[in-house]
Amino acid sequence: MKKIYLLIIVVTCLFGCKNNSGSDISVIFHETHEPKKTNAPFSDAVQVGNLYFLSGQVGMDHSTRKLVTGGIQQETKQTLENIKAVLKHHDLNMSDVVKCTVILSDIDDFSAFNEVYKTYFPQKPARTTFAAKGLAVGAKIEIECIAVKN
Repeated sequence: MKKIYLLIIVVTCLFGCKNNSGSDISVIFHETHEPKKTNAPFSDAVQVGNLYFLSGQVGMDHSTRKLVTGGIQQETKQTLENIKAVLKHHDLNMSDVVKCTVILSDIDDFSAFNEVYKTYFPQKPARTTFAAKGLAVGAKIEIECIAVKN
């Protein structure tokens, strides 16, 4: 039930929120900072006021466009480094993240993933973690997040 309320709030803000001056809050679909992703059918980040909604990232090395090797911990590290790069492109950092959604290809990887994850987020943003069959490009993990620019 709480997820429904959150969704209603987000949708309401997208289509009707006003900032303190009473004017509409703009929605900006930012172009990617990765040249090889310019034709992707999604934005790396969508800005709504001071909120940044980041698309899911996987453990792909963007210089080679291949998943890193070494298992869930290496993929988790690369995924978080990719998130860090998107945030930096928008003058944000990991401490600005307030919510993450984590999708694992195997829930048995939870502990190993979590060991790496907690080193990137000492502020402990809200998080949802679940497992799903068949992530993009055969990834073991995908993470999306929401950040706030103060």
